[in-house]
Amino acid sequence: MTSLDRIFGVKKPLIAMLHLPGLPGRPLHDVAGGPDAILAPVARDLEILQNAGVDGVLFCNEKDYPYQLKVGTEVATAMAATVGRLKDRIRVPFGVNLLWDPMASLAVARATGASFIREVLTGVYESDLGIISPDIGAISGYRTAIGAANVALFDNISPEFSSPLGSRSVADRAKGAAFLGMDAILISGWAAGSPMAIGDLTAAKEAAPDTAIIANTGVTAERVAEIYKVADGAIVGTSLKVDGITWNAVDPDRARRMMDAVRKVRAGLGA
Repeated sequence: MTSLDRIFGVKKPLIAMLHLPGLPGRPLHDVAGGPDAILAPVARDLEILQNAGVDGVLFCNEKDYPYQLKVGTEVATAMAATVGRLKDRIRVPFGVNLLWDPMASLAVARATGASFIREVLTGVYESDLGIISPDIGAISGYRTAIGAANVALFDNISPEFSSPLGSRSVADRAKGAAFLGMDAILISGWAAGSPMAIGDLTAAKEAAPDTAIIANTGVTAERVAEIYKVADGAIVGTSLKVDGITWNAVDPDRARRMMDAVRKVRAGLGA
């Protein structure tokens, strides 16, 4: 049983993004609107996505750009508070992602009961944010120390706005992530909504056949069949939004079309 089977209970799960508005301390935060201005759009999108039949959701501080490699206490607290206020409305497994701070994501996951985090957890990358160099040994130890051993680690090995330092290929990085105990390996494009390369998905799957491989960006209803020939699951945000724009609200029709496409693929696979 893979981590995806354990968490979602279906083959080829579709995990939908819940993009929070700007959080306290970040440039796009609505100071006058306060916590309710954060909660309302997320609550709306959550209901639409669940009604469409998504298999899971991922809370993310997507509007906190320029992103940080270590977030403030105010950001983590606001994320936890938002998830906590929505907890009785969440009907599917959920994860959290605080860009790009694995420790904060684990802390919020532990506090809210999240099933997984999505972060850059292995490797070293030069990026528009600076050098991304997670310490997976410390991250794993912290997970154990706070009682979050059941929180799955979804490792983005081709993070957006970055490139790896050194000569290790996607296959090499996937093999290393699997050896280090990552529950899922994510393949991304250059930014949210941008297509990831099918060749990278294939290379990761061949290098780490016993670890779940997830398409992390650029997933559309039109590409689901192609992507799911290789990937064990997908995370999608931008293509579910009004006019396919990352910062817009979720479009109910786009969400339904996506899940119709996913169900069709699953039916063809006998899943």
